[in-house]
Amino acid sequence: MINKCLFPAAGYGTRFLPATKAVPKEMLPILTKPLLQYGVEEALSAGISNMAIVTGRGKRSIEDHFDKAFELEYQLIENSKKDYIKKINDITDAATFTYVRQKEMLGLGHAILSGQPLIGNEPFAVNLADDLCINENGENILFEMITIFNKYHCSVIAIEEVPDDQTHKYGIISGKLLNNSDNTFQVDSLIEKPAKNQSPSNLAIIGRYILTPDIFEILKTTKPGKSGEIQITDALIKQAKNGKVLAYKHQSKRFDCGSIEGFVNATNYLALKKGIIK
Repeated sequence: MINKCLFPAAGYGTRFLPATKAVPKEMLPILTKPLLQYGVEEALSAGISNMAIVTGRGKRSIEDHFDKAFELEYQLIENSKKDYIKKINDITDAATFTYVRQKEMLGLGHAILSGQPLIGNEPFAVNLADDLCINENGENILFEMITIFNKYHCSVIAIEEVPDDQTHKYGIISGKLLNNSDNTFQVDSLIEKPAKNQSPSNLAIIGRYILTPDIFEILKTTKPGKSGEIQITDALIKQAKNGKVLAYKHQSKRFDCGSIEGFVNATNYLALKKGIIK
């Protein structure tokens, strides 16, 4: 069973400055909900109720958002807007939230390692809120990955096909199709942001992982890679050498909300879907 979902949320969000000077990138809203809330709702829909969030300096609003707001509730009751109370309390009532701070920004691998005290010695999910995945046709990407984990009992990473001229922006896997019915690949290697024309495939890693707890010990001995950061891909390479990493080619609609273009596209897509704009 996967009981916990880790959310790395300590980054600076420099591409969204000056907005992110005081507002965490993860709290930027797509319509009426912050990015991080979409990720939490996805985890809840996958059957996970324990949310472990890695934050950093200036991220206190994340904790406040997933807490009770008694003054606000009082004002809503006074103004006959009780329906809003359910909207803001549904998640806080359904999930448990724990937090730890990442003291230095040393990469995704380091952020995941910082979350070890919240996870303990058990397999867990990782959700990068930057990658907003809209579940089309009833698919929940984390639920599908958990199903694969329960079948094979090893780490699972989500992948998607990207244009060949975009592979240098992603972590890329090398592997072979394992099971066509559940879109799984056996991963034999991974490379972080390969140079142009040197990518082993066009199958890019996105921000969803199911990781086995041995990843923590691997991360502790993983040396910094590109940009002086500890890369989760380097740790996964060690697991993959032992045949312990699968990749799931997801069917969701993904928006890279770490970029301004992706953030705007996601906003417009959901606004159209909800009939807010035509």
